[in-house]
Amino acid sequence: MDALALHLDAGLGSMGLDLAADRRAALIAFLRLLHRWNRVYNLSGVRDPDAMVARHLLDSLAVLPYLYGERLLDIGSGAGIPGMVLALADPDREWVLLDRSLKKIRFLRQVLIELEPGRVEIVHARAEDYRSEPAFSTVISRAVGSLDRLVRLAMPVSRHDGRILAMKGNYPAAEIEALGSGVSEAHVHRLEVPALTAPRHLVVICVGSARG
Repeated sequence: MDALALHLDAGLGSMGLDLAADRRAALIAFLRLLHRWNRVYNLSGVRDPDAMVARHLLDSLAVLPYLYGERLLDIGSGAGIPGMVLALADPDREWVLLDRSLKKIRFLRQVLIELEPGRVEIVHARAEDYRSEPAFSTVISRAVGSLDRLVRLAMPVSRHDGRILAMKGNYPAAEIEALGSGVSEAHVHRLEVPALTAPRHLVVICVGSARG
């Protein structure tokens, strides 16, 4: 077993996540493909594959226990962080990965060809313009700016009983306060990601509480 696989296995063990061997292999294959494309297309600021294990794979996988329902949307998916990582780890769910960057969309389409992650649709569009039927049970993002903006983008495509998940670094106290009375429920979970010293938090907003 190579060093990247050992790093992933150790991280999963520390996080208490049990993924099948074929899922772990798929995640390492994704990381290697991302590293290869990154040399030419600058898809990620993380250049070292070992650092990518923590920054991209483990950081994304830390939110697995908080996913809700069967149809999920990653807004601003970029190089598939976290959406493609989560789709590879849990291929039974249906995913839409949305991004406005054509070079990142091309990379994600190549991932579909080479790794066949399951029920994944790649959409090249602005989040402001995107609409979907049926709606999504979970809308997640690691890249969309403020909580207020994510809520505004997610609401038109979310189920009435859905969840909006925002991956953050520091505890986003000011962003939560800025949501105001329009959102009555925002739960914040501290995420422990092995090999990452910077704080990581996940904000979970119940769509019903945001509809008023």
